[in-house]
Amino acid sequence: MNKAATIRPLMALRIASSRLRQSAARSIAHSTLLTRRGLATAKSPINLIDSLDTFTDRHVGPDDNETGFMLSKLGFDSMESFLAATVPPQIRIADSMISNASIPALSETELHLRAKELGQKNAQFKSYIGMGYHNAVVPPVILRNVMENPAWYTPYTPYQPEIAQGRLESLVNFQTMIMSLTSMDIANASLLDEATAAAEAMVMAYVQSNQKKKTFFVDKAVLPQTISVLKTRAKGFGIQLVIGNAADVLKHDALRADLAGVLVQYPDVNGFVTDYSDFTKQVHDAGALVVVATDLLALTLLQPPGEWGADIVLGNSARFGVPAGYGGPHGAFFAVTEKLKRKMPGRLIGRSKDVTGNPAYRLALQTREQHIRREKATSNICTSQALLANMAAMYAVYHGPAGLERIAKKVHFLTQILKFSVERLGFRVVNASSYFDTLTIDVSKHCANAEVMHAAAALLGINLRRVDHNTVGVTLDESVGQADLLSLMRAFHIAASHPEPDFTGLPAPKEPAFPQQLVRESNFLQHSVFNKHHSETEMLRYIFHLASKDLGLVHAMIPLGSCTMKLNSTSSMIPLTWPEFGGIHPFAPTEQVEGYRHIIKELEDDLCKITGFHACSVQPNSGAAGEYAGLNVIRAYHDARGEGHRDVCLIPLSAHGTNPASAVMAGLKVVPVKTHADGNLDLEDLKAKAEKHKGNLAVFMITYPSTFGVFEDGVTDACKIIHDCGGQVYLDGANLNAQVGLTNPAVCGGDVCHLNLHKTFAIPHGGGGPGVGPICVAKHLAPFLPSHPLVKTGGSDAIEAVSAAPFGSASILLISWAYIKMLGGNGLSESTNVALLNANYMAHRLAGHYSLRFKNKNGRVAHELLIDLAEFDKAAGLKVTDFAKRLQDFGFHPPTCSWPISTCMLIEPTESETLEEIDRFCDAMIQIRKEAEDIITGKQPKDNNLLKNAPHPLSLMIASDKEWNRPYTREEAAYPMPWLREKKFWPTVSRIDDAYGDLNLICDCPSVEETASL
Repeated sequence: MNKAATIRPLMALRIASSRLRQSAARSIAHSTLLTRRGLATAKSPINLIDSLDTFTDRHVGPDDNETGFMLSKLGFDSMESFLAATVPPQIRIADSMISNASIPALSETELHLRAKELGQKNAQFKSYIGMGYHNAVVPPVILRNVMENPAWYTPYTPYQPEIAQGRLESLVNFQTMIMSLTSMDIANASLLDEATAAAEAMVMAYVQSNQKKKTFFVDKAVLPQTISVLKTRAKGFGIQLVIGNAADVLKHDALRADLAGVLVQYPDVNGFVTDYSDFTKQVHDAGALVVVATDLLALTLLQPPGEWGADIVLGNSARFGVPAGYGGPHGAFFAVTEKLKRKMPGRLIGRSKDVTGNPAYRLALQTREQHIRREKATSNICTSQALLANMAAMYAVYHGPAGLERIAKKVHFLTQILKFSVERLGFRVVNASSYFDTLTIDVSKHCANAEVMHAAAALLGINLRRVDHNTVGVTLDESVGQADLLSLMRAFHIAASHPEPDFTGLPAPKEPAFPQQLVRESNFLQHSVFNKHHSETEMLRYIFHLASKDLGLVHAMIPLGSCTMKLNSTSSMIPLTWPEFGGIHPFAPTEQVEGYRHIIKELEDDLCKITGFHACSVQPNSGAAGEYAGLNVIRAYHDARGEGHRDVCLIPLSAHGTNPASAVMAGLKVVPVKTHADGNLDLEDLKAKAEKHKGNLAVFMITYPSTFGVFEDGVTDACKIIHDCGGQVYLDGANLNAQVGLTNPAVCGGDVCHLNLHKTFAIPHGGGGPGVGPICVAKHLAPFLPSHPLVKTGGSDAIEAVSAAPFGSASILLISWAYIKMLGGNGLSESTNVALLNANYMAHRLAGHYSLRFKNKNGRVAHELLIDLAEFDKAAGLKVTDFAKRLQDFGFHPPTCSWPISTCMLIEPTESETLEEIDRFCDAMIQIRKEAEDIITGKQPKDNNLLKNAPHPLSLMIASDKEWNRPYTREEAAYPMPWLREKKFWPTVSRIDDAYGDLNLICDCPSVEETASL
């Protein structure tokens, strides 16, 4: 070996040794402040037989040493002394109320075993119930890499599009899929479920008539759960809901003159496929809108509603690869004609461009959102079902148009075979003349009643739809194979006392079993994205390519105020995709879902303990839906007492943004209440307005702690004012993460609250949904909790349904159930304590750099803090957006921007973030403050600087010197902090031009021609 060859490894060894010494020195320096975190469990067990996989130590970010350090920086020697200065003493509850005695803690292993035990109590029947729900086949590549992938389920709604281009592209795929299959002009990025989508369509029809026509007609063959939700929504707007045969709607002159819209199902609940083309023309002649609820798979074979004149088309997309999950969550779709696009509810993704001219996606028409429109809104939609919509879109990408058509033809073919089989036995198929996948079968020839048929099916582990005394329904889907079909045929043979079935002698279907004029002739999904990712290799790469563009909790803290972006633990997510929970139909008989019902009951009981209330309903499937449900419960209570005239709702400016819109939807008149300059509620103004409206006062809506980030001392006084005037108190639970174990809504004086399980109780935000918004109520309101037309829920005097499924998005209730059970009462309380501490430590670190807008008399904030950036606009022309976009260069998702005050950022760190991550965020904010100072002092120009030009994507970093043309270096732009050299998340586009996107509204995928030109 030569000398040079010997020296090289020695030099490498010395370099490595030097780096090791430097690393050790940094570790020693840090340990002078904090004891090193444990590498296994953070805390030693009390004894050797205790579980080592306790959850609290994994969920709560700071360990005991870091907690002590933060307390000392704030001037406290204990957690209790800190809490005493933060939370008003008059609303504190005893520690024993939420403790391991009241909610025992399970280890991760114990939780897993308990979930398995309860899952086995759900009978694994094969359900052919249909009614909008199917046994979806989830492609494994999508199940593992989207549904079970935290890179997809932990991001927030894409309000920061530069770090959300992946899921924005996928949601555009979803919109394009819907537009193509329905032949409509534009589609949104999903709604909560089919029934609430229909309710949104009804209100759209009412608004389109300038709120002059108040009759909305619903065909009797629309799904019953949809009709129930429509009844609830119609009441709040004063809409007259008429249910009957669509063929008769135009025969009555008075009804025709007042008609705003008509809803039909295509195919309908009984399986009929009806030609509505002439009917649609007649409805249009009457000046009304035609709303169509439909099925995506059917539309691969059926003429799409857009081709025969529908104005609004909606339905459930879950058939495209989303588990039934005992009712959800599922992504509803919603598509409209060109003339209705700017009135369409929900989120809309549009194509735009960034400041360098590169194409980019963004949320379009955001000024329609209820946070801005408040009491002028006619919808309170503040979320979508992004994760489920993305799964459905990926399903279409994976199968492509040819694959989807093959699936549809197989389902239709098997349905025809089944029809021939039961007719051969002598049963009568009611809709024999026209069907796609559903048969309604009269069994009276062989059975004394339909229960005999259901009993025969149950012997074989089969559920059929209950229609009436003599009739059953059967709906087939993609999951049905030859063995399944034979078993289904056997059930009818048993009921008819016939020998074993076989396929011999059955005619092979040659023509579709629906009218020839309804056969689809138009192509669909011709866009490139739906025609190139059909191998698993390519699909896997596409999924990960999109995920790489999005910042989620897998990358960094997401400190969005009022959003509570805490850990979504893997241990709580695992049971979600087990077949014991994922494969259950929402209308399965109660005795088959003992496991689900037990989990739901335990969750409801625990939520009641946490809130201090008497009863709970988990039916609302978003926070805004919870607000709406709670307000309807209050209205029903007043009505039952002969005080239905009470219709005034008082709402302070510090309340959550959806409150005014929810109140309007419940038929209430909104009266705003002032707040003081220090952020506290103006009790004098509240009292004056409560007294003024005393005879008609229905409810006071308050968010606590307020969205200004402070526990107000006067909350109980405010509630007493309302009660003394005959009203009820709705306490918005958006900020419950600051209350658990310390106080509760009942003690504060509330009568009802909703909870955001996707905030406080750790359901992932999914990139913009799903969510769950259960309501908890005092004893006097319990009788009015929501019912359901097909499964018994709610109280003795229940309001109609507020969601399509009886227990809303039931499958993800597992996540919150697991979260509560693993933390136990002690862990829940500790989580709240640390959430408050983290926010106050952050406020301490940012003090002197930024103006803290609100704090209590002790200088403390709650679980979030509001910093005001108005001074920078005056001094340097810097807006909130400039600070937000610059934070992206540091690898952080910005806090909530320009809400609840337009010049502010609302920051919420949650309990899951470690001291190191909190310091990293604070260091970034302080560095940005220094950069702003350079602009103020003139070192950087006001129109060409680090903040105005942010974010700086990688494509910009490799631009030529001529293209760069900026008064700062590339290093200052991309690596403003040293740790970014090791761990850097890059925005994929430059700042996006919002105005261009709204003026040039394009909401689908690029065409083949456009793709070729790129």
